[in-house]
Amino acid sequence: MRVLVVEDERVLADAIAVGLRRESMAVDVVYDGDTALENAGVNEYDVIVLDRDLPGVHGDDVARSLVDQSYTGRILMLTASRELEDKVEGLTLGADDYMAKPFAFAELIARVRALGRRAVPPLPPVLRRSGITLDPANHTVERDGRDVALTPKEFAVLEVLMRADGTVVSAEGLLEKAWDENADPFTNVVRVTVMTLRKKLGEPPVIQTVPGAGYRI
Repeated sequence: MRVLVVEDERVLADAIAVGLRRESMAVDVVYDGDTALENAGVNEYDVIVLDRDLPGVHGDDVARSLVDQSYTGRILMLTASRELEDKVEGLTLGADDYMAKPFAFAELIARVRALGRRAVPPLPPVLRRSGITLDPANHTVERDGRDVALTPKEFAVLEVLMRADGTVVSAEGLLEKAWDENADPFTNVVRVTVMTLRKKLGEPPVIQTVPGAGYRI
């Protein structure tokens, strides 16, 4: 899952990013509305965690612009206000969910994951394919009943491949979904991560390489 965090309180923004990355999400962080719209214009985010009270381009205007563009990423709006009318207004603007600060980080993670599942068609909370069971919420993987210990990045790559439901995912697609915007597009990190992931999943191999196209399960 790829997430954009838009929050002008830098300490909070960076803390959110660190926590989401620990959950094997690829996270980009920006601190103002203008940059948020720029990033959303060039990257496909599954979820945008958007502070409502941004200086400059207000979070409301960011949400309106994304909705007007029919952006497919889900919006989780954050605000310091706990008033019901503010929550209603935020949802009316096009936000998919709304959280008041301060919040429990475990709840933020749960809400981000819930929004990420609102794909078309909807995806189940636990993914199963080719004997593999991947539970994003509990961050566990099993292969034919055997626990498989993965690094956060290996987990992220496996989740992208399983969400693809048998279709081919290019190396560029994996880089887009499992790494952040700082990833070098010319790196061999995707190939290396897939190689180690194959070894950990064991025999028989379940990740297929499609020459010139990418990978699939």
